[in-house]
Amino acid sequence: MSLRVPFRSSRTSPLRTRAAVLAAGLGASVVLGAGVAVAADTTAASSAASAVQAQAAAQAKAAKAAEAAAAKAAAKQKAAAIAKAKAAAAKKAAAAKKAASWVHPVRKYTLSAKFAQAGTMWQHTHSGQDFAVPSGTEVVAAHGGTVVKAGGNGAGDGPAYGNAIVIKHGNGTYSQYAHLSRIDVRVGQIVRTGQHIALSGSTGNSTGPHLHFEIRRTANYGSAIDPVAFLRAQGLSL
Repeated sequence: MSLRVPFRSSRTSPLRTRAAVLAAGLGASVVLGAGVAVAADTTAASSAASAVQAQAAAQAKAAKAAEAAAAKAAAKQKAAAIAKAKAAAAKKAAAAKKAASWVHPVRKYTLSAKFAQAGTMWQHTHSGQDFAVPSGTEVVAAHGGTVVKAGGNGAGDGPAYGNAIVIKHGNGTYSQYAHLSRIDVRVGQIVRTGQHIALSGSTGNSTGPHLHFEIRRTANYGSAIDPVAFLRAQGLSL
């Protein structure tokens, strides 16, 4: 007597198959969704980091530019200050050089009768500037040049001047020194600025010891200009 074994088909029912597919699809979707979410978070974090880095770079660049601008402004200001100091030093040096080229004919004095002053002491007006000093005071050349007149009788300009000296200077200007008690240079002698040339006195038409000083355009009487204004223009104070 043969036995019958129940036969089971290997074919899965359509309903089970569909359920498995749906389950597999749902799982894949969940996995895919999780992956997308992770990728999105990573992209956002990367973008934020890039933004921070960009902002930091921009701030660093701006700070560097501001620092460079400040350094440039400071350098410009320093250069301007140096240029100003140099200009002031050059001006001072020029003034000193200009002043050194002319000196006072006597060192200690009191200004008395002025240029173009009127009075009974003079035939017309006063032709120079008087420096009141004691007799025997050293008289020096106000500027370097050549002695063209020296002697009594005003060195040819008249007895009113007493003993006198006239020096011709390189710029075509002449200086005259009168009422001297002693003359210590001779005609043709070359003298330097500040060199001793005579001693003051009261010779000629004089009421007291002093130096009569003139600046002239020629060697002779009648060409005098204001000596105080001239010396001041050379940088001297009187």
